[in-house]
Amino acid sequence: MIVSSSLATYHGGCHCGAVRWELETSLPPSRWSVRACQCRFCRLHGGLSTSDPAGRISVLVELPDLLVRYRFGSRSADFLLCGGCGVYVGAVMEEPDGAWAIVNARTLDDQTSVALAPAQPMSYEGETREQRRARRRERWSPLAPPTPVSTTRAAP
Repeated sequence: MIVSSSLATYHGGCHCGAVRWELETSLPPSRWSVRACQCRFCRLHGGLSTSDPAGRISVLVELPDLLVRYRFGSRSADFLLCGGCGVYVGAVMEEPDGAWAIVNARTLDDQTSVALAPAQPMSYEGETREQRRARRRERWSPLAPPTPVSTTRAAP
């Protein structure tokens, strides 16, 4: 963690280091909104999503050939996985007027020194594509800088 002015920077990423992230936030980890999505993808990957709408997330791709972007049926966001070690790192939603992101809190580098807020079970079933996009704009962190485009795999 790096602290500068009122923002602290937290780091995380996949096991092999190919896909990394930085979360800049003024919130301590105990006040992060940690969400445990109940969809099959997130349950199988053990995903715990977090973001700060007043903060910022950067996705740092050390090995671009290993970045895998997975899209579900609504095709409204790219879920970022490492093609090398298989870790689910986070997700990005790119729109013409900006981009937003979440990170998988389980991929936080220094988990032993931070106490995360308890995860809240979430279900997003029944949302329309527009409702989903509006929720993400409200709850996800702005993304900066944009991530490079790589492999996209459609849901089966």
